[in-house]
Amino acid sequence: MAHLWVRAEQRPNEERVGLTPEGAAALIAAGHRVSIEQSSVRAIPIHGYATAGCEIVPENTWPEAPADAIVFGLKELPEDGTPLPHRHIMFGHAYKGQPAGRELLKRFKAGGGTLYDLEYLVDENGRRVAAFGYWAGYAGAAVSLQCWAAQQRGSIAGPVGVHGSSKDLIAALAETLAGLDRPRAIVIGALGRVGTGAADLCDAMGVAVTKWDMAETAHGGPFPEILEHEIFLNCILAMPGTPVFVPETAKRDERRLSVIGDIACDPTSDFSPIKVYDRATDWQAPALRVHDAPVLDVTAIDNLPSMLPVESSQDYAAQLLPALLALHDLETGVWGRAKAQFDTHTATI
Repeated sequence: MAHLWVRAEQRPNEERVGLTPEGAAALIAAGHRVSIEQSSVRAIPIHGYATAGCEIVPENTWPEAPADAIVFGLKELPEDGTPLPHRHIMFGHAYKGQPAGRELLKRFKAGGGTLYDLEYLVDENGRRVAAFGYWAGYAGAAVSLQCWAAQQRGSIAGPVGVHGSSKDLIAALAETLAGLDRPRAIVIGALGRVGTGAADLCDAMGVAVTKWDMAETAHGGPFPEILEHEIFLNCILAMPGTPVFVPETAKRDERRLSVIGDIACDPTSDFSPIKVYDRATDWQAPALRVHDAPVLDVTAIDNLPSMLPVESSQDYAAQLLPALLALHDLETGVWGRAKAQFDTHTATI
């Protein structure tokens, strides 16, 4: 059986976890060993894991984990250049031409470790077995509306933070939008999990939504309809063949569009469909102003679900648990397919 080592997240503003105490109990009952690091930020308290029978280990000690341990986290490791000898489960953001991703793969190759990228855990039909998409869309739409509201008051959006629940988020956003007419939004990728979350948030706030998916974008562009909405929410995962939704020239075009919520958030990818910006935003400065007259802000935060860390963790962990229960066999199924992706991309290093 496998030894799963759940590390503490070391990225700022990251309180999520991919395994709940209930999931840990199920793994232990199936014969797996579970170690979980203490964490000063994790939204789910440590005592539940102790009660479930996990071994509690000190925070950020994963580099010293036993050689056979599979280290499980969500977001990036510290970018210190050290070789990585362990097997890691995480979002690597390493397979689409991202410069930081190539450096990560070099570290794995130097240490002899393996990346099982959570984005590439797929079933036999190529569909991801677990995704944070719904809550990314939900939170991303909320931040985009906050950016739009700030524009209406002649400013730019200020910091965003954690909410105890989606109800708390809705209440806070209602205060932000008080006294303002509602904008119109267009969601591309509306049939997916991310787009569904974005549209649900807009519906909850009384924002009219135009819902597009593959049928509406199949002609490859251009897409002048996007410029006719005040808010554009991109919920399409960038990949080869993705059309350009917003070209660089859109900054200067006649448009109603003033906020782009790039919820997919892959600005450094070769395949990014939004060409008016080149870097992600963050919690302290969620909006990047890319043009002044007429104003255009982009918000692109790459850990949006952590704004709702409890709900998003519970949802994701429930989706992922069946795959974790199969960790004793890393050669076939979802793990074998993820390993094949890693091997393909590291072969070029």
